[in-house]
Amino acid sequence: MHFTKMHGLGNDYLYVYGTVPENIAQLSRKLSRRHFGAGSDGMIYISPSDIADFQMRVFNADGSEAKMCGNGIRCVGKYVYDKGYTDKTHLKIETLSGIRYLDLQLVGGKVKTAAVQMGTAMPEQERTLVLDGAHICYTPVSVGNPHAVVFVDDAETVPLTELGPKIERHKAFPDGVNAEFVQVLSENELRMRVWERGSGITMACGTGACASAMAAVAKGYCDYNIPIYVRLDGGTLQIVIAPDNTVTMTGPAETVYEGEVSI
Repeated sequence: MHFTKMHGLGNDYLYVYGTVPENIAQLSRKLSRRHFGAGSDGMIYISPSDIADFQMRVFNADGSEAKMCGNGIRCVGKYVYDKGYTDKTHLKIETLSGIRYLDLQLVGGKVKTAAVQMGTAMPEQERTLVLDGAHICYTPVSVGNPHAVVFVDDAETVPLTELGPKIERHKAFPDGVNAEFVQVLSENELRMRVWERGSGITMACGTGACASAMAAVAKGYCDYNIPIYVRLDGGTLQIVIAPDNTVTMTGPAETVYEGEVSI
């Protein structure tokens, strides 16, 4: 099997063009291992689509399937353009969360960054979780996948490895949840760290950045129609929330290397 390792702000996946194999859960777990496999946050399969230009399917490092990946979809755009599967710079991508739209930006004939129309973010009223006797306030936000956005005073000191898995597997979330810990730096700048459902700590999470920006707007920390810069461990994403809660995300996409593995 030929694969291409790519990343968006350090959120890395192994990309394959073709049919998803029956043993995908086992394969994703095996190849995603950092020291015993290729090392990644999971695998993304790309294939033709009957309703869009291409289809993407996302498999986490634990073998579970995700509905959407914001960093991953930018790399899908780079993959299909740079490898000659399309000459279009405006693409429709089919995901389990619906159709998403990409605008590819080129440098030297290769895709460098991409803007993604992420659909509508759906925030809910703030809720409270009880973890080991402590009360944690969070804002639920759906961006095609579920997020629990927790605003904190200092994102750098959050015990991510302790709180992340407890929130992900809390009984309030029967199917699990992505947990974001967000510090408001200014009216258009956030610092975010993330525990991703099915993958654990990642360098970046595109849908998590969108959810965090939406929660910040809903709580009055940030404004509509103003670029919000979300600072992640792997770099910065630009998020714009329209008054109807539709979200546009812009960020880079990079190729790391090509590889082959026997499966």
